[in-house]
Amino acid sequence: MAGGYRTDDDYDYLFKVVVIGDSGVGKSNLLSRFTRNEFSLESKSTIGVEFATRSIQVDDKIIKAQIWDTAGQERYRAITSAYYRGAVGALLVYDVTRHVTFENAERWLKELRDHTDQNIVIMLVGNKADLRHLRAVSTEGGTAFSEREKTYFIETSALEWREPLRRCSMRYTVSLVGKRSRLERVPRSCRKGRM
Repeated sequence: MAGGYRTDDDYDYLFKVVVIGDSGVGKSNLLSRFTRNEFSLESKSTIGVEFATRSIQVDDKIIKAQIWDTAGQERYRAITSAYYRGAVGALLVYDVTRHVTFENAERWLKELRDHTDQNIVIMLVGNKADLRHLRAVSTEGGTAFSEREKTYFIETSALEWREPLRRCSMRYTVSLVGKRSRLERVPRSCRKGRM
């Protein structure tokens, strides 16, 4: 690496994270905010699966995350279960203003655990926390679910993305690397375009 410059294909770790939850909870906007720092009030429901990447530097390592946004509609459930394979992390998203999306988190979690490695790192994400006047799920409810299911937990808003949320995403990334004992360095010879 000459002169400290790294290309987009130059990274030390690569891993897959899936974003799951009911339709309309804000998964696509979370993905867009995290990877491109964009938010759209007119975002459409995901059809099938979409993904974006984000590289994060932790100490002297570059970690590249492939973040897969899965459709929340029931008709796409058969498609999305195939995309769980190979995931080392998952964001299970619900809408704090719609209690039914929180109730369905248990079903999503079961499906996730049925299709992934037992060591997957899961974060429960209560989205749309900026809509305080419409809140239907308490922070305590999210915390209790997270503790019972042994997941990480955060409440956030894709609309009001703030510095503490960026730091939380960094800590989550560090926990992915630290907890994943089978996560291996990606040899330079195996990177994109060199296979």
